Amino acid sequence: MSDSKTLLVGPLLVGDVGGTNARFALARMEGGQIVLDHHESFPAEQYPTFLGGVKAFIDGCETKPSGGVIAVAGPVEDGAIDLTNSPWAVSETELQTLGLNPVKLINDFEALAWGAPVIPSENLERLGGPEAGDPHATIAVLGPGTGFGVSALIRDAHGQEMAMPSEGGHACFPPGDTVEDEILRILRRRYDRVSIERLICGPGLLNMHRALAEIDGRETHIEDPAEITKTALADPDSPCGATLARFCAILGAVAGDIALTTGARGGVYIAGGIAPRILPFLKASPFRQRFERKGRFKDYMADIPTWVITHKHAALLGAARVAFAEAG
Repeated sequence: MSDSKTLLVGPLLVGDVGGTNARFALARMEGGQIVLDHHESFPAEQYPTFLGGVKAFIDGCETKPSGGVIAVAGPVEDGAIDLTNSPWAVSETELQTLGLNPVKLINDFEALAWGAPVIPSENLERLGGPEAGDPHATIAVLGPGTGFGVSALIRDAHGQEMAMPSEGGHACFPPGDTVEDEILRILRRRYDRVSIERLICGPGLLNMHRALAEIDGRETHIEDPAEITKTALADPDSPCGATLARFCAILGAVAGDIALTTGARGGVYIAGGIAPRILPFLKASPFRQRFERKGRFKDYMADIPTWVITHKHAALLGAARVAFAEAG
């Protein structure tokens, strides 16, 4: 996709709507760079409908957007979305009633795939591997938040790019040792099929903590994933610390599997709300070891860089790239 089609009058609406929070901004081009203005973030539950949340943002803008792209946490089908981890639903046709034309809904991790290459280096934290990947190779973007998202940006030697949205977070969980075999066995009592997202996301962290407690023969009364993270960061040697370390290890293993599956020699970017909050812990965890532990492909994996995206509006940058291309 080219960003050259940017001679546009008026700002464009960009959004990033997840299962927990909704973020909106107005995007414009300045000196060939995307600039985001009028940021607003609020809990998705603040508005009973998706359309109501978008309308409230537009009503608060002095200059009304002429079109836009909204990234959403779930699969977009026929221009409509029913969010995976939220009661919100909306269609592009409904959004057009707010004066947005053209308007497009895309998957949130598709937006992150478009945004990853334009994130400033100061908003990336390296988790291992070389300083840079192959600039003409595919990159993968994945990460835990309310759910677990996966996408890729396919690139070639001619500068062509194509984002690949997916629902890879719902692929099966792949245990990597005997402890993870037991975690899978325990979760199968609750879920007919155990996906990656059942473990590697906020609610999944709680699933894992309870499973590890059962394996260790101890009780746990923790009901909030945030409590696990807080305790783990304060005391890495605690049971919560063991849970978070296992979480990071499995995240590394899954990231490695996705890199192999997509051929992401351009690098792997970890997105979502959890990784930036546990960054020092994640860097010291088995993440990179498990990422590279791919048998005969260990050397292949060692050449793939891994980063954590710390930019707060990375998905909005990606949505803006798509918005300017659509409106150009």
